[in-house]
Amino acid sequence: MELSYSPSSSLRISAVAPHCKLSSLHTNTPTTKLTCKSPDLSLKCSQVLPSIGLHSHSARPKPVSTRHFRRNFIWACTRVGAAGSDPLINKVSDFRDACWRFLRPHTIRGTALGSFALVARALIENTNLIKLSLVFKALSGLFALICGNGYIVGINQIYDIGIDKVNKPYLPIAAGDLSVKSAWLLVIFFAVAGLSVVGLNFGPFITSLYCLGLFLGTIYSVPPLRMKRFPVAAFLIIATVRGFLLNFGVYYATRAALGLTFQWSSPVVFITTFVTVFALVIAITKDLPDVEGDRKFQISTLATKLGVRNIAYLGSGLLLLNYVASILAAIYMPQAFRRSLMIPAHTILALSLIFQTRVLEQANYTKEAISGFYRFIWNLFYAEYIIFPFI
Repeated sequence: MELSYSPSSSLRISAVAPHCKLSSLHTNTPTTKLTCKSPDLSLKCSQVLPSIGLHSHSARPKPVSTRHFRRNFIWACTRVGAAGSDPLINKVSDFRDACWRFLRPHTIRGTALGSFALVARALIENTNLIKLSLVFKALSGLFALICGNGYIVGINQIYDIGIDKVNKPYLPIAAGDLSVKSAWLLVIFFAVAGLSVVGLNFGPFITSLYCLGLFLGTIYSVPPLRMKRFPVAAFLIIATVRGFLLNFGVYYATRAALGLTFQWSSPVVFITTFVTVFALVIAITKDLPDVEGDRKFQISTLATKLGVRNIAYLGSGLLLLNYVASILAAIYMPQAFRRSLMIPAHTILALSLIFQTRVLEQANYTKEAISGFYRFIWNLFYAEYIIFPFI
């Protein structure tokens, strides 16, 4: 790559070679040429220009010393060579990125926040029983939940490749960044690792609940059952796994680790009910960004049957009922909830939902607006778990 620098701030790029060479470096020479060869043609000029003091024609260049120019340019050429010098590191980085996208990070955040919130609530209710030895058990339980989450979303991607190429081309299998064989190895690892951790640490009852969650996640995506084809069955599966099983299972396991028998408390009944309804809303609205692909592959969803606008209003309406019920619970059960937090927090969340639904309508339900609305629904989901330990 040949770079030509002159007081008029011209820049010329020509050849490629594996090293840097000075062609001319005299302060009294009108044009300074440096030849830099590198296997990496992806270097952006914007990465080099600030380092060597080049300016656009619209800006008046400042004086640049030859020594400073030489040092910074050689440094830039070294960075060029380093960027393409280790393909193994690049491959590992690409695989790691594909695996992270394969895990669907937004679902992991929901699982992790739910786990932390339920554990925190159980500990707040029994602060005298907190022990340092519980940390490892809690972390192992979180790892198992993430593995279960990874298995369910992973198996779904394996059997939805064609649909994802239309609806979610950024997912790693659909994008060609992760092979089907590698995806199978990952989901098998998630299932085996998660079951092993739960079986060794949490007893037969929690293990049976964990197996039920994996089973429901499997029949949701895998033929011949492939329950996602049937809207009502799909909604019930998602609501059961993400709503009831997660909240009840984590709270039960935490109390067992504290040496206590299971006992419902008003806040735990509230969050289990709230999140189960919320999971139903997620199950309904998740099909909104996928209408195009679902219609192409003749997959029947409420979004394809009733239309995007009606489903957006249905999901928003159910969530508003959730928030109204939360406010009423705080009003009529002051001994169980903190009114000072419960009422204003859910009022603000409800108003923000109304505003976002209005924004979606004003955007005329474009694909970008629908995707933004669906992300907002997940943000509300996260927010509920964040405030739960303190209500």
